[in-house]
Amino acid sequence: MAADALYVEDLSVSFDGFKALDIKQFILGEKELRVVIGPNGAGKTTFLDVLCGKTKPDTGSAKMGTFELTQMSEKEIVEAGIGRKFQAPTIFSSLSVYENLLLAKKNPKGVFSSLFYRNNQSDQTEIERILDLVGLQSRAQDLAGALSHGQKQWLEIGMVIIQDPLVMLVDEPAAGMTDEETFKTGELLQSLANDRAIIVIEHDMAFVKQIARKVTVLHEGKVLMEGSMEEVQNDERVIECYLGSAKRKKGHA
Repeated sequence: MAADALYVEDLSVSFDGFKALDIKQFILGEKELRVVIGPNGAGKTTFLDVLCGKTKPDTGSAKMGTFELTQMSEKEIVEAGIGRKFQAPTIFSSLSVYENLLLAKKNPKGVFSSLFYRNNQSDQTEIERILDLVGLQSRAQDLAGALSHGQKQWLEIGMVIIQDPLVMLVDEPAAGMTDEETFKTGELLQSLANDRAIIVIEHDMAFVKQIARKVTVLHEGKVLMEGSMEEVQNDERVIECYLGSAKRKKGHA
């Protein structure tokens, strides 16, 4: 039986007396692509914030193998093998696409140390592989700020991939993308899940349907249900709290 990539139990977070997260159990398998959906305020981003160390929980456990993530710093969590792509691309606009990937590598940290780091042939080969993977080969020497919104998203995904994480946390990758870019992003995430576990937070139901293997629905900080996309779509509780309002917004929530 395959080991779990993440095991979360009795995880709770409160802000000023409001319980933003109250997850009794969440299990992510190795090389599993999991999509987490839910209305605004359901606790989706707070959940990712806890997993990457940005927010410390009030109670509970979040384990990746032998690592207890709730007791670790953000830096330690990254070094342990968790990589996060935020909703808004966090790239260096004044640097080239290639330099952004070089900066993200596990080389001496800091902008200047990374840019003056003399990368060897192995580094160059790896960066070229990532450029090919995310479809930015022809833009390698262009400034990152000149990329389209979708291409910036792909660059940031590449910056996470090059760190070779065991678990990727991806927050709303399809936001602001064209239909073509959204479909390509779905194909990219599906291919990445062959080598690592991935949690995707998403609102675009067409995109969720494209990539979902298993869906977790959060509502008011709790896991409402988990299952296939078909099971989620047909669950009366989900229709009431989420998909009904999503349909009224023409496929988005």
